[in-house]
Amino acid sequence: MREQVDVAIVGGGQAGLAMAYHLRRLGIDHLVLDEQQAPGGAWQSTWPSLRLFSSSAYSSLPGWPMPAHPDLFPPVDHVIDYLRRYEERYDLAVERPVTVLDVRSDAMGLTVETDRAAVRARFVVNATGTWSAPFVPLVDGASSFAGRQLHSAHYRGPQDFAGQRVAVVGGGNSGVQITADLVGEVERVSLVSTRRLRFLPDDVDGRHLFDQATARLRQADPVEQEAAFVGEIVALPRVREARAKGALRLRAMFDRMVPEGAVIGRDLLELDAVIWCTGYRPALRHLRSLRLGTPEGHPQVEANRAVKDPRVCFVGYGDWTGPASATLIGVGRTAKALAASIAADLDQPC
Repeated sequence: MREQVDVAIVGGGQAGLAMAYHLRRLGIDHLVLDEQQAPGGAWQSTWPSLRLFSSSAYSSLPGWPMPAHPDLFPPVDHVIDYLRRYEERYDLAVERPVTVLDVRSDAMGLTVETDRAAVRARFVVNATGTWSAPFVPLVDGASSFAGRQLHSAHYRGPQDFAGQRVAVVGGGNSGVQITADLVGEVERVSLVSTRRLRFLPDDVDGRHLFDQATARLRQADPVEQEAAFVGEIVALPRVREARAKGALRLRAMFDRMVPEGAVIGRDLLELDAVIWCTGYRPALRHLRSLRLGTPEGHPQVEANRAVKDPRVCFVGYGDWTGPASATLIGVGRTAKALAASIAADLDQPC
């Protein structure tokens, strides 16, 4: 593993690969440090029945379209294979498995401490996403629950819950997809959420979400646009089947949890398991020494660079790193802009 580069990219999933692609096109020396054992990023840790929200044509990284798939909404295995082939196609400089432990700064640059060696870099681009930092809300009595609790990040399929009474907490795409996956496979599945389900029209897929994100770039009131964008659910075929069966009728959020289940108002919902589909936080523990955090849970950035230290950059985490930047098709836009910005700085004298 090289000990000195111009740009060290932390994370070899879709965001890291998109960043490496644009840096390579600009001739910028870089290295991708990925803690996974194989290509595919966080997609390797999803449940087998997970489907993309959009067709292959609308799920591509920069430079090479995702190959077509017989299904309109490709399965996760197709995505993993695409990311592996993308990495090979462009001969991207990825080292794995490498775990980044810390990043330290000095006047001359940045030191990336890993479990293999230290790497000196003039810039560090963080592309670690959120999958490894699942969020579970604090619920009164949760620790007393006698059943199993897990986050959607650790869900692997309905076979683990055969014959059980399961609550899926979360009214977004993950919660709805997992609920649909469990229908008919468990004794009872209950979808629980603090908000109502907001479906896109059945003939509209995830391309609409990307189009909305693109439109927000041109809007004068991004706060209003954000409120309109969040929470829209793609009605995948299996989701529509579950909805037709009445399996997606919402229950209100737990008031508290007890050993045998959850209390909602005056009702006791008896449960054997709870699956929390409650989102993620940016996976940025390796930056703790830099003290970049804010009360919002992520560094303050301008043009995808940390305000406190512009040598530390971010791509692919969600709207704070660019609209739709956490999607396959959306990350290329911010990666391209960030690569151009870094290139401009590298042309300046050190």
